Amino acid sequence: MDGNACSVSITDPNAPATDPPKQFTFDSAFDWNSQQIDVYNKTALPIVESVLNGYNGTIFAYGQTGTGKTFSMEGVRNIPELRGIIPNSFEHIFSHIRSAGAGVKFLVRASYLEIYNEEVRDLLASGATKLELKEHPESGIYVKDLSSFVVKDVEEIDKLMNQGNKNRSVGFTEMNARSSRSHSIFTITIEMSEERDGKECIRMGKLHLVDLAGSERQSKTGATGDRLKEATKINLSLSCLGNVIKALVDGKSSHVPYRDSKLTRLLQDSLGGNAKTMMIATLSPASYNYDETISTLRYAARAKNIKNKPKVNEDPKDAMLRMFQEEIQRLKAQLENEGGGAIAAGPRKKGGLSLEEMKLMEQRIEEEKRAILESKDMIESEKQALLKALASRQDEIDAERRMREDLVNKLEQMESKLLVGGVNLLDKEVQQREELARQAAEVEARKQQQLDLQRQMQQEEEAALQMEEEYNSLQEEAAAKTAKIKKLWTILMNHKTELKDLTAEYQREREDLLDTIRDLSRELKLKMKLVDRFIPVKELQLIESNAAWDEVNEQWHIRLRRTQGTMFGQITCILSNCNRLLDLKDISRDLLQPVSITSWGRLGLWRPWPMCGQVHILEIRLLAV
Repeated sequence: MDGNACSVSITDPNAPATDPPKQFTFDSAFDWNSQQIDVYNKTALPIVESVLNGYNGTIFAYGQTGTGKTFSMEGVRNIPELRGIIPNSFEHIFSHIRSAGAGVKFLVRASYLEIYNEEVRDLLASGATKLELKEHPESGIYVKDLSSFVVKDVEEIDKLMNQGNKNRSVGFTEMNARSSRSHSIFTITIEMSEERDGKECIRMGKLHLVDLAGSERQSKTGATGDRLKEATKINLSLSCLGNVIKALVDGKSSHVPYRDSKLTRLLQDSLGGNAKTMMIATLSPASYNYDETISTLRYAARAKNIKNKPKVNEDPKDAMLRMFQEEIQRLKAQLENEGGGAIAAGPRKKGGLSLEEMKLMEQRIEEEKRAILESKDMIESEKQALLKALASRQDEIDAERRMREDLVNKLEQMESKLLVGGVNLLDKEVQQREELARQAAEVEARKQQQLDLQRQMQQEEEAALQMEEEYNSLQEEAAAKTAKIKKLWTILMNHKTELKDLTAEYQREREDLLDTIRDLSRELKLKMKLVDRFIPVKELQLIESNAAWDEVNEQWHIRLRRTQGTMFGQITCILSNCNRLLDLKDISRDLLQPVSITSWGRLGLWRPWPMCGQVHILEIRLLAV
């Protein structure tokens, strides 16, 4: 590992000693002596700065199980020196907001999801409810019903992160006692508003912090049962991610397979789209893990060549900041109309400006009440009627006071969620961070310039080998051509070794995919056996004839009106039979998803469909329209 040259050298432990090590060059390289803050400043800081300027940004960690992906992303929160990219980005974002110019308003939201067994789950919601991916023509891919929380400071966003981590799926394998069994995406949405030339300008940046599950060979993890199923899904989704990267880098393919997995669909903008993306590849130093390490390096080398098209998101239609400001203005206008005067800036008393009027009215009511009770000219029935009327007026005043207090509380709560810049402008920590960022940018620019010069020199040397030269003697010509042949021979051997390694890697990936196919085929046979044994053919044909494939959500739908009573009843009966089928054997409970006989019925089966001639996951939803 050469941090100055930003390169990684790796030697095959099974190769002859004469084989040269393989070299990979990246934008940065960090060894075991690196500090977390250095990694953040050189890699993640420019991405976070871009997000604060209205760009979309993505930071994700990829690598073998146990190589430090989660440590790089999260670190140890209680020890400042060991904090990872995520907590450092929290500090960066809110220190930037504190040091922003006066009058600049910010709204910060956070959401947290995981992709477990190709199911999207909300880590900030109670229960493991499966969420659906949707696509909007303007905003793109989004997760329906994903919870999002407005946060005001580092403490609040840390609390959300810790809450989500408690709900995340982890498990024991032979390579890691707490191995992440899912991909997680923590998204921070930052909206900022400022005036330019008398007009309000809103920008919105999104920062996706992705912690991928470990790429692993099933034979090394010793996974069985649920762990094996999880590993199968993990490897399939990472394989789809690799296919997307290959298609983007290749440039020859007009189709990029984003739809092959939930992960690639969610990261569609981050891979070749409107985002600035940074990938951290974590490596194992053990020779035992050479195959996984070389695969990770090639993965990262391909990803480095992806060309994104980032742009500033100005005046987005789905900006919540504008909605907040409009709601605040509406509440102020409502208070002004009901209070009989303008709403003063700064701290307000509960009830607004009408408190004095309310106190005067209450005093009058008390005086009238006292006069009625002391009067000797009124009969008792008249006194009771007047006292009742006064009590009713008092109730109206109390109700109005409570309503105004609720409005003021709601207004103060909404205003507290808007963060305004211009505070702590001389904060020493902020100044140090800005100076550090400036110096780091200068160092990185010089380093990148040196790397570009080195690559250019190498290309020129290779081009010189192809040029014909003039020689003064045959001896000089022989010596020069001998040296050229040696260089070309070395290049040829390197390419042959590379080809051999790629072939071996391809073979390993093929074997892993074949193992996955065998596992899925066994499940398919068992499910088809259960279906053929317990579900009549006519009932299956009835479902097939009313089914339609939803390309977006990748599932089958059945839409029937309740007015079609006979057919609705028949399919409800089929779903009921499937429920009874689930009770026959415990093993089928893991293979078939539960079915509910309500307006939404859900049936999970594997079955070949005659209409399309191929095998799909059959997930039927019965909708009452």
